[in-house]
Amino acid sequence: MIRKLRQAVANPKRALQICKERVLRSRSCESLLDSMLEYYPSARGRKRVFLVRPKYDYGSVRRGLSFEENNFLHSLVHSGYEVIAFDPLEGKSRFGKRRMNELLLEGVFRWNPDVVFFILFKDEIDTATLRLIRDQMKITTCNWFCDDHWRFDSFSQHYAPHFSFVVTTDRAAVTKYYEIGYRNVLLSQWACNHFLYRYLDLPYQYDVTFVGQPHGSRMKMVDRLRAAGVEVHTFGYGWPNGRISTREMITIFNQTKVNLNLSNASTGRINQIKARDFEIPGCGGFMITGFNDALNEYYEISKEVVCYAQPDELVELVKYYLENDEEREQIREAGYQRVIRCHTYAHRFEEIFSALRESSGQRTGERRNENSVHG
Repeated sequence: MIRKLRQAVANPKRALQICKERVLRSRSCESLLDSMLEYYPSARGRKRVFLVRPKYDYGSVRRGLSFEENNFLHSLVHSGYEVIAFDPLEGKSRFGKRRMNELLLEGVFRWNPDVVFFILFKDEIDTATLRLIRDQMKITTCNWFCDDHWRFDSFSQHYAPHFSFVVTTDRAAVTKYYEIGYRNVLLSQWACNHFLYRYLDLPYQYDVTFVGQPHGSRMKMVDRLRAAGVEVHTFGYGWPNGRISTREMITIFNQTKVNLNLSNASTGRINQIKARDFEIPGCGGFMITGFNDALNEYYEISKEVVCYAQPDELVELVKYYLENDEEREQIREAGYQRVIRCHTYAHRFEEIFSALRESSGQRTGERRNENSVHG
């Protein structure tokens, strides 16, 4: 006893962790599960989706709600899907990784969804957990890989074989999946959650803004614009103005004449297609974004959005469209109409779930309703 007390005094954090583990082991998964699940019923009888996503940005309450919460969850719920949401990062922080995985298995088994849809952050979910859901419970699983442009080799290729299907936004990654022998890959793209990101018809307050983190060459791009006499207001984690709320961001998109999307990846120099490429036009905002060959598949360049390839070109384009209001407004309106017509998450999920149904022979809605715990 004396030895254990000395160990506790020498390492109080470890002693607290041991105490926590013993308390949790004494409690059933069923007793802990209620605090881990959020349930959103559907009156439309649509697909039941068990969504595994971080609720908060990078798992931190201080940083606000995550992209996945604001876009995937919000859009699924408002599109009429029945959703059970589970936060693995919170579960890992509260209960430890092993216990969190047990809770996930318990929740999936009890709710028996049509699909378990993951947006993995890192290695929070054990591959054994993924195989149990897919192979033993016979439930279709799917993960949306967010960063295949730069994280395929170090992350995606190792996790993909444990899912029924995966989604990528990088066309080049499809070939990479095939090369590792994995063929159940669906090419999709970021979009706009039009239930949240919307046109507000507000007067302009800013000439030029950028909302996002200052990684890569972004700070240099902003400095170059300012050196050329362009006033740029920047917002986001890492800038002096700091992170802003989703409502504030949407308001800024609406109140800005020229919204910038500095679309370089956080690692490397490639310009990715970003969610901003759809969110800004989806709010009725005029956008100048970094050029990407694949963007031609989603917009008429220079008619619905404007692209730059080099920093000097960005400076010229910003100045031009600040001086040519009529042309800027025509492009702004055309971009907005294209997003609402083609590029919302309601469109994306409809396409993804249709592909899953056709490829896997997934249970029909009728069978799902028969198995429903809600009668």
